[in-house]
Amino acid sequence: MVSVILIWVYMITTTFIVGYGVLRFLTRHFPYQVKHADAYLVCGLVCVTVYAQFFSLFAGVGLWANVILCAVCILIVWFEKKTLLETVRRWVLPAGADFLVIFAVFLLFAYGASRGQIHYDTGLYHAQSIRWIEEYGVVRGLGNLHCRLAYNSASFALSALYSMAFLGGQSYHCAAGWLAFVLAVVCLQIGKSLREGRLRTSDFARVMCVYYLVNLFDEMISPASDYFMVLLAFYIVIRFLDLLEEGEAAILPYGLLCVLGVFLMTVKLSAALILLLTIYPAARLLREKKWGETGAYLGMGIVTALPFFIRNIVISGWLVYPFTQMDFFDVAWKIPKGLADYDAKEIQVYGRGYTDVQQFELSMREWLPGWFRALAGSDKLLTLAAAAAVFALIVYAAGMVFGWWERRWELLLVQGTVAASFVFWLCTSPLIRYGCVWVYLAPAVVFGGILEAVLHSARIGSSTVKAGWAVSVAVVLLLAYKGFALGRETAGSFVDDYWLAQKDYENYETYAYEIEGVTFYCPTEGDRVGYEAFPSSPARAQIVFLGDGLKGGFVVK
Repeated sequence: MVSVILIWVYMITTTFIVGYGVLRFLTRHFPYQVKHADAYLVCGLVCVTVYAQFFSLFAGVGLWANVILCAVCILIVWFEKKTLLETVRRWVLPAGADFLVIFAVFLLFAYGASRGQIHYDTGLYHAQSIRWIEEYGVVRGLGNLHCRLAYNSASFALSALYSMAFLGGQSYHCAAGWLAFVLAVVCLQIGKSLREGRLRTSDFARVMCVYYLVNLFDEMISPASDYFMVLLAFYIVIRFLDLLEEGEAAILPYGLLCVLGVFLMTVKLSAALILLLTIYPAARLLREKKWGETGAYLGMGIVTALPFFIRNIVISGWLVYPFTQMDFFDVAWKIPKGLADYDAKEIQVYGRGYTDVQQFELSMREWLPGWFRALAGSDKLLTLAAAAAVFALIVYAAGMVFGWWERRWELLLVQGTVAASFVFWLCTSPLIRYGCVWVYLAPAVVFGGILEAVLHSARIGSSTVKAGWAVSVAVVLLLAYKGFALGRETAGSFVDDYWLAQKDYENYETYAYEIEGVTFYCPTEGDRVGYEAFPSSPARAQIVFLGDGLKGGFVVK
């Protein structure tokens, strides 16, 4: 736990300083007053992750990557020390009791991130992917060693940057837990609405975020890209709704959230429909003819996505693996098209509850009933609620078009983005872990927005006030129940260990074999290896070296 706390302090320091420097530069050109401290942290998170991905194109992401990062932070502090210190004072000193609550949440999540359950896929390929980035950065044709190593995600570069493996101890995996902590602090802001007895649409999204954080608490030790995707999607939707509800007139915060949406796509490409949110700032920029600001956001989006696509090409030979529809590069190390197509089908059928790729041709009518029956009870209810929300949104949107009720086009855009993302997930690879954020957010944002609109448009009277308080009390009871469940589960799984060092990756028994004099590892049973046995693959690799040793890369034998 102590190791997690120390790494988190380092993460908070570096991401805050880098985020402050970037936002300070932007707000000089596009005036805006940052209203939430987490904006600096998330902005910094994106910047250091993009930096780590670019760095990985030239070398392993380890000591020197952190030395350069610290040097950049020192320069920012040196040139902006006066305003930076004032900003820190502005956020910390007035906090008072709130600061103590945040510190308690910090310790709670540091405890959770120091122990818990290691995700199955972490032993399968997450740990190996991160170790490749730590030691070599990016390697040509790495996906030929093991196709899952071609599942490139920006989150792996972030985990490698803050793993501290270069210190000679274990490779830590704290980044997902840190992001969960940031989201927990964002969710604390629901307290103000509960005290007022009036919940906004963003508050309903926060409720579902808390629900997810409780479920994630004993799993956030794993550096799974799914966790980063869900957490960032929650953040984007919540903060976008906050801006709309606060009547924010500046385009900058909306534009930056859309750049964060581009970053989300590099974490998990299946979340690409979040980019529908760009319609709002893009329409305003074009209407107001702010060409310079438009170019700035486009430039930031391109820089954010560029290293992800370059890494894809180097690792797999495909722009987006395993989707072969975009076949632009004829490189020696390209993963064979047949294997990539098979892998893409395997992902989809696995999400539908099958392990046999032959089931890929089944129609939705054939696989959907079995998939739904296999869901857990709460997931069934939430999926039904999400589906109902899609139909309700269609009716609600029609009512807005015909002027039956207040037209709130910006909110409708957020609701439509969430609903479309849910439908896309359901029709492609509907594994709950892949898209639970859309299952949770669709009913929260759609029905929450409709309820808020009804209460807001109703005549203010005792019945309206009572309805608002009734909803608030129901939310309090739900949050109290989930808090009690978390406490009971944490106490039940308590282990008097990991107080100093975080629980390490799980490692499995392997046997060694050689290819051209280089030792590789393979599991003696099952398909998981872990972190220590490196390099490895679930089965004997059929590869040939492109150059001299591991750095040169691989092609299929």
